[in-house]
Amino acid sequence: MLKTFNMKKSFNLFLLAASLFIASCGPKIYKSADFDAAFARHRIVAILPAEVTSRLRPNEAKKVTEEQIEEQNEKTGYDIQDKMYSWFLRRSEKYHYTVTFQDISRTNALLKKAGVGYRDMDSKDKTEIARILGVDAVIQNRSTMDKPMSEGAAVALGLLVGVWGNTNNVQTTINIHDGKTGNLLWKYDYQASGSVGSSTTRLVDALMRNASKKFPYSAK
Repeated sequence: MLKTFNMKKSFNLFLLAASLFIASCGPKIYKSADFDAAFARHRIVAILPAEVTSRLRPNEAKKVTEEQIEEQNEKTGYDIQDKMYSWFLRRSEKYHYTVTFQDISRTNALLKKAGVGYRDMDSKDKTEIARILGVDAVIQNRSTMDKPMSEGAAVALGLLVGVWGNTNNVQTTINIHDGKTGNLLWKYDYQASGSVGSSTTRLVDALMRNASKKFPYSAK
């Protein structure tokens, strides 16, 4: 009887902790007035490195330099780009995309050749970036990651529910800009809390699973 009670108590604790980790807010979608006309002429689309921002607790911020934070954000930005490209490749047969996604190795090589670094992309006009890449549109993810938990608390919860990482709030967006006009055509906002932020794989999977049903380049 005691054993059954303990098992039930442990299971309830698991469900409580898990619910804290997987909660997410409903997505918000913006679609421009010239959406249909622009998308009809898109054939090749480039995926840019993600723009990543990390917001640390004051105590955590003291342990790292600004340069280290920027270096980590850049690494995460390229990792998200890679994971998004891989997602589209793996699911091309399922969703029958109406466009071709430019190989990210070519995207990054062309940007480097043109002298456009990671920190330059946000200030560059999207028409200029599209011209450099020779594409009809560009996709860019923007993610803001909050880290309100201490490392100790993250490890304790990780032991309890089997997940790791101390990012428990991620605000992430997919933006699609028209290469000809530079206008924002489509924007998908998604907010998730919990272990989804513990790795770029979890983040991209959560984002794209939710966005895929509304993704404009999907013919299915």
